[in-house]
Amino acid sequence: VTEGSSNNAHIVTSDGTIVTRDLSSDILHGITRAVVLQCASELHLRVEERPFTVVETRLATEAFSTSSSGLVNPVVRMDGAPIGNGLPGVVTRRLRQIYLDRSRASAI
Repeated sequence: VTEGSSNNAHIVTSDGTIVTRDLSSDILHGITRAVVLQCASELHLRVEERPFTVVETRLATEAFSTSSSGLVNPVVRMDGAPIGNGLPGVVTRRLRQIYLDRSRASAI
């Protein structure tokens, strides 16, 4: 799994690690991705920047995408099957709220 047409893909593993593709010429260098990873670091969440597979996505407890237009969006199903419990996860909701709070605080 690499990314969407204009967003970056992330999963959260069973041990709470956020996994997203490492930066290269193969993926979008998303501003929202960078801010979300900074927020994760400040929350002392473990982040791994590496490729991940469809199988890892199916086994993930959460998944989300980041983009300038969509911000931080939970991904709750893949190919019709639920990811985790099929609901937005705790990590995704927390990162989304922090991102929104920061965006509002810095708005002109």
